[in-house]
Amino acid sequence: MSEQTPGSPASTDQTGQSEQLTALIAQLSAQVSDLSDQVASLQSELRRHHPADELPESVALAISAAVAAYLGKRAKVKRVQVRRSSTWAAQARSDIHRSHAAFGSR
Repeated sequence: MSEQTPGSPASTDQTGQSEQLTALIAQLSAQVSDLSDQVASLQSELRRHHPADELPESVALAISAAVAAYLGKRAKVKRVQVRRSSTWAAQARSDIHRSHAAFGSR
């Protein structure tokens, strides 16, 4: 193995690559910071337009229409509760997996 002396072509090449990597990392860090700021801004704007605990009137009307269509008569929707859990979706996935199970594995 040969030793590299300062100023040799290999040493200069590595120094140049190191400087390029440092500049690239700084550029990527700045972009990540800008994107983080944009995401935070968009999230605050979303919360301002759509508060988490409020149900838009159009959604309440759609629920009311669906209930009326199902019951065959007009019904009063007294309360709609917004839930953020995925229990319903998880149960549906579980049902689908069970319905597609092989015959010998039940």
